[in-house]
Amino acid sequence: MSDATRPEGAGRRLARSLAIYTVARLGLVAVITAIIMSVAAVVKVAIPLIVALLFGLLIAMPLSLLLFKKLRTQVNKDIGAVDAKRRRDRDQLMSRLQGRDEQ
Repeated sequence: MSDATRPEGAGRRLARSLAIYTVARLGLVAVITAIIMSVAAVVKVAIPLIVALLFGLLIAMPLSLLLFKKLRTQVNKDIGAVDAKRRRDRDQLMSRLQGRDEQ
């Protein structure tokens, strides 16, 4: 059984994948913000950090969809695995509550 389909591994794998994807997106925002601030310094234009961060965030959102497609796909697979486990557990509980013991 692979790590993604093991019930106890699905949640951990999702948390790990989600953390990596989040760090990658935040890193992209930081890089874009640094580029904006650097270009502003070279051109000798004063841009407040909050404005550069906002522009970095706006630019990074669609760019991350292209750059981090594999990470996003992995997160979606892990969400599916966790959802399937929850669905199995719920069905098992419902069958026990209705008196149908599955053994």
